[in-house]
Amino acid sequence: MATRYKQALDLDRSDPLAGYRDRFYIPENTIYVDGNSLGLLSKDAEASLMRVLEEWKNLGIKGWLQAERPWFYFAEETGAAASELVGAEPAELIFTGTTTVNIHALISTFYQPQGRRTKILADELNFPSDIYALKGQIRQKGLDPDKKLLLAPGTDGKTLDERTIVSMMTDEVALAWLPSVLYASGQLLDMEYLCKEANARGIPIGFDCSHSAGAVPHRFSQWGVDFATFCSYKYLNGGPGCTAFLYINKKHFDKEPMTPGWFGYVKEKQFDMLPDFEHARSAGGWQISSPGILGASTMEGSLKVIREAGIEAIREKSLQLTSFFIELVNDMLQDPASGFSITTPPESHRRGGHIALAHPTEALRINEALKARGIIPDFRAPDTIRVAPVALYNTFEEVWKVAEALKEIMDKKEYLQFVKQRKAIS
Repeated sequence: MATRYKQALDLDRSDPLAGYRDRFYIPENTIYVDGNSLGLLSKDAEASLMRVLEEWKNLGIKGWLQAERPWFYFAEETGAAASELVGAEPAELIFTGTTTVNIHALISTFYQPQGRRTKILADELNFPSDIYALKGQIRQKGLDPDKKLLLAPGTDGKTLDERTIVSMMTDEVALAWLPSVLYASGQLLDMEYLCKEANARGIPIGFDCSHSAGAVPHRFSQWGVDFATFCSYKYLNGGPGCTAFLYINKKHFDKEPMTPGWFGYVKEKQFDMLPDFEHARSAGGWQISSPGILGASTMEGSLKVIREAGIEAIREKSLQLTSFFIELVNDMLQDPASGFSITTPPESHRRGGHIALAHPTEALRINEALKARGIIPDFRAPDTIRVAPVALYNTFEEVWKVAEALKEIMDKKEYLQFVKQRKAIS
């Protein structure tokens, strides 16, 4: 253990991103490894929020055009600023809505069943909200989700096999919708391969990238992603419930948005108040409502930090952190009696930014024991503790301390002090 601790300190000393930690507010006496659920506040994000608050106070409605960053163009400018993180052209990404609202906007546009092509291909391990939205969209077309929603099965209840997904891309499939990273296990899907196979079969394919954006570089346009969305409050550190992003490949700009709203109108004509909808020929055409400027303002500062660090450097350190944690678990919790298993694929190209640590009977109470020690991961039913060391503000020493705490909790059976009852948020 002493050797591993020294290794952690050595890795921290040579970490080129170490200085970014000082730009975040770290909760006192806390090791925060829950950035895959809610990222921490940066001082840069706080500054952009406070500036916009002052603009509202001093400018009132004039802030829409006279603010330092005019609010009227905020969604477009923020989308353009984030586009390099996911390999999109600036006009292909817009900062708008929330993830599930964006799913409805995207699926309603791209799911147009006709002839034999009437089914949506998804997977059984996706975040439930995505499945709810897909079923709702199928019902809106007057069809039965029990018959028209195909769910690719998990190979082991934790991960997916891309080849199985491709084998289900038949001539009955009208659209495919998949996660980039599985929210529970942390598996990173081979998006490039899936896009290639879907494109070859004439199947529009979209992705929910909420568990990868900001931690994993993507190449949406290069890979042939047709559409996508992702939230901004996990690895993008935008704050609780912050606005989401919506991506439309430029080849689809002329499609008609099926959930039109006035903020998707051609920008220079928006205040003409014309009765017929003329959507912007960009991702902005899929906006629905006025943006919540105060809530969205944090993203300016957050993106400043992320872009300075660079998404490739962030990914490199993220992989180092998660690899180190896997090694520590294998070293310190290798006794089969401990019951732990890592369900995240060990290969670096197959995992996102978090590690899923499963325990068949006591994951909930072990998670509570960690929190009692000031270590914040999260629990996902029925058996998974998710540990997400974030490149911009977590250290290798902290990762070592998490593994050490897990060993002590198991050795001393500290988890027995806690009830087997999940709180409203776990």
